[in-house]
Amino acid sequence: MSDAPQHIARLIDGKAIAAGIRAEVKSEAEAFTKRTGIKPRIAFILVGNNPASEVYVRNKGTSSEEAGFAGDTLRLPDTISENELLGHIAKLNADPLTHAILCQLPLPKHISEEKVIEAIDPAKDIDGFHPVNVGRLSIGKGSYFAPCTPAGIMEMMMRGNIDVSGKHVVIVGRSNIVGKPLAALLVQKAKGANAVVTLAHTGAGSRLREFTKAADILIAAMGAPLAIKANMVREGVVVIDVGMNRIADASKKSGTRLVGDVDFDEVKHVASAITPVPGGVGPMTIAMVLRNTLTAAQRLSG
Repeated sequence: MSDAPQHIARLIDGKAIAAGIRAEVKSEAEAFTKRTGIKPRIAFILVGNNPASEVYVRNKGTSSEEAGFAGDTLRLPDTISENELLGHIAKLNADPLTHAILCQLPLPKHISEEKVIEAIDPAKDIDGFHPVNVGRLSIGKGSYFAPCTPAGIMEMMMRGNIDVSGKHVVIVGRSNIVGKPLAALLVQKAKGANAVVTLAHTGAGSRLREFTKAADILIAAMGAPLAIKANMVREGVVVIDVGMNRIADASKKSGTRLVGDVDFDEVKHVASAITPVPGGVGPMTIAMVLRNTLTAAQRLSG
């Protein structure tokens, strides 16, 4: 056996990149408040008592406070009617001091997520889920918000010196939250984009490896723990792991550990650069929530 050291990919540190963005947003927010007398304000809507949603909203709320924003969390019971929830959204839409509205998903089954998303003013829809924002993103024109995870991935690649122009980017996962909007961002004829994109998914079946092997840049957003193995990628590939999965691990006090969709321990010896889980894409998502909130406040305040 050779004693030569094994190759290990460069780590793309999303936590450090996100910290830089958060510092920039805080500085810009302070200047905005000094100039206008207005604090960027975000309203979080939390329906029911989903533990994961509680954590997400708490983390976003803490981050928004640290950035110098004002924030409110509207906690509603899971028994609330759809019309009552839509009424709360209408009030927030009409409030000139509320610049951003984030309704945490999932919602109780008796409430239509589609109706709730469409009820939010597109100018305050910092999640980028409203059809107006989706449409403007698709055509690449007008003022719009891109969903925070795809926007964070784009920013991370630019700041992490990953050039995507002309590269073959393969995204595994076609969700409306990550896969589809990320593909739309990557194909734009713009700085940090201009990629050739393949959107792969479960429909590929046993042929999935053909697509992942062909990638210059592989973005895994399939929600399947450790699904991407070393034999599924080519030498020198850049790997962005969007997955956040909990698996059993008896060695941990909690009995579980957090892993991505990529088998990091395998793939790091093949890739040229790779994101960790945790500490990769996750922090970027929250950073872009802050960036979008500040942008909303700037636009709405003229």
